[in-house]
Amino acid sequence: MAERNKNGGVTPLLGERPKEPWKGGEVVKSIMNAGPDAIVTSFSLISSISATHHSSVDILVLGFANLVADGISKGFGDYVSSRTQRDVAPKKRSVTEWDVINQHTPQKQGLLQQYQALGMDLTDANTLVNIFAKYREILVDKKMATEKGSLPQEQGEKPWKNGLITCAAFVVCGCVPLLAFLVLIPFTHNDTHNFIGSSVFSAVVLVLLGIAKAKIAGRSCPRSAAATLVNGAIAGAAAYGIGWTLRNVAGLED
Repeated sequence: MAERNKNGGVTPLLGERPKEPWKGGEVVKSIMNAGPDAIVTSFSLISSISATHHSSVDILVLGFANLVADGISKGFGDYVSSRTQRDVAPKKRSVTEWDVINQHTPQKQGLLQQYQALGMDLTDANTLVNIFAKYREILVDKKMATEKGSLPQEQGEKPWKNGLITCAAFVVCGCVPLLAFLVLIPFTHNDTHNFIGSSVFSAVVLVLLGIAKAKIAGRSCPRSAAATLVNGAIAGAAAYGIGWTLRNVAGLED
């Protein structure tokens, strides 16, 4: 918040400084994307298999096989995405550099209009653009940020590392719904009890991941936890419903 002073300027009011989001770069992004997705995917598979009255052993075998395959696929997809983004960035920059060198005046005018659209008055915007125009690299960075939405790539970013982290996070988090079966099988052979245990395990970890995501992003913990849990519940219910329907209505029996 701010208030006007006697000279017409703006004086900021003192208050508690907002908390900064936790900085973890691509590593955190990979974990936060893969974790909830892995739990929902694994639990949905368990739900669909449980609805067809398969044994707990069948669920474990199919669950772990599917989990490893999905983890490898997710990791490779993250690697390809990160590699493509890294390879495209220099090409986008080279195009912007050519425009700045060969179409200097139109590029300055375009950047000037961008700053005016952000609320800067003509005099200040013109001064800022003229300063940037003296330094080609800075002008290129500003053009890419304002027009192409591209920021300079982080130094040392490794696509293979992102892919490996995504794969590992997917497999580890995806084991949570299956872990309940491993824990409960020595104590009970009731498949319903094992499925309920898997549901509880999955719900608890989804809530924890939702809270972690909120802490990292600086958002509301209850809302983030609820959204993550609801997402998992809807996916699991849909998978269970499809499995039950195919078995009991469509007549697809073992």
